[in-house]
Amino acid sequence: MAGVTQRAHFLSGPFFVAISNSMRFKVQTLIDVTQTNARRGEDRYEIMQQQNFLTMIQTLGLRVNPMFEQAPTIQTVSVDKLGFGKKYKGKHKVWTFYFDIDYADGLDESMLIDDFHIVPVIGDLNETIKDKDNRAFISKNKQSTNIIFEKVINNTVA
Repeated sequence: MAGVTQRAHFLSGPFFVAISNSMRFKVQTLIDVTQTNARRGEDRYEIMQQQNFLTMIQTLGLRVNPMFEQAPTIQTVSVDKLGFGKKYKGKHKVWTFYFDIDYADGLDESMLIDDFHIVPVIGDLNETIKDKDNRAFISKNKQSTNIIFEKVINNTVA
């Protein structure tokens, strides 16, 4: 029995603490990614919002298993200095979403930018951007970037 106790003690040691370090990211987008949990047969508008949310989660899942505790939040804010495309000025609705991954350095902003560029979404929902650029996530175009990513370290954006 002592061996089992020691093994259990070993499993809670620094080795397992080190591999359980997670990494947090912040996603901000001008695309409506509202998590409605709507399903087929329910409100069509909410279904389309949910499909955009799931598209975001599935795109994140190309490289990692994203974990999150809260649905995206929506605020109307000035986007002039946030890092969106140059054509977006003034106040717009911005969806902000935080997610964690299991291991440090398993993902970085450049990987997210590559993965999300030109991923189709359903446009003309609750966005304040009303042009052809609301029909895909755009992450590599200096004029029309509509999704940005930041690593969060110690609860502050890096």
